Amino acid sequence: MEDRTEPERTAGAAISTEGLGLRGPRGWVYRGVDLAAGPGSLTVLGGAAGSGRTSLLLTLSGRMKPTEGLAAVAGLRLPRQAAAVRRIAALGPVPGVNDLEGTLTVAEHLRERRLLHFSRSAPRRGSEQALALAGLVLDELPEGPGTPVRALAPLQALRLSTALALLGRPRLLCVDDTDHRLPVADRAAAWAMLRGIADAGTTVLAAATEGSDRADLLLDLTTEPTTEEVDPTDANA
Repeated sequence: MEDRTEPERTAGAAISTEGLGLRGPRGWVYRGVDLAAGPGSLTVLGGAAGSGRTSLLLTLSGRMKPTEGLAAVAGLRLPRQAAAVRRIAALGPVPGVNDLEGTLTVAEHLRERRLLHFSRSAPRRGSEQALALAGLVLDELPEGPGTPVRALAPLQALRLSTALALLGRPRLLCVDDTDHRLPVADRAAAWAMLRGIADAGTTVLAAATEGSDRADLLLDLTTEPTTEEVDPTDANA
């Protein structure tokens, strides 16, 4: 009998900000951010390194406290309800915060993350859906599931980090450095992946150097020059 089971649609989180700003020891990291992103949308936070895009991602995922302005994720106010936001928001790759361990294999990463969300006896349907949404086909990796992370191509590593984040079925997915180190063809594949995740219901915030025609909204952070990017290790990840 044919399996007609479809992946369950995620209820994405709406995001709204008004005059949001973060000031660091040497000046404003970002300021005057106004954003309205609907559930299941794909928003690009565009800007070069130092534009505040990483800090804004961490703020909207409940991991960094803003200095001024208003922000809400799924109706939860930041920073007052940051702990609740962290429960529904997951980080994809964010360098310096949740880097993959190069000596571990893909299977080991998946196993560790599954144990955070499921019991040992739980079905693996959730992980299969996460892998499918991230476009990561284990059998196509150099050594299959046993491939060490250090042997992955940049796009494969992005897919793995994204799949790990999706295991908890977050309502908001935050991805940093989306187009970093990716050639043009792989960038297109990365944006197609994030578009598919958003279309499946999860709200996606993706920081990148440039925008994408796959996005619903581009927030250009270069219009307000900043003086620094806060060290991501300071985030409450």
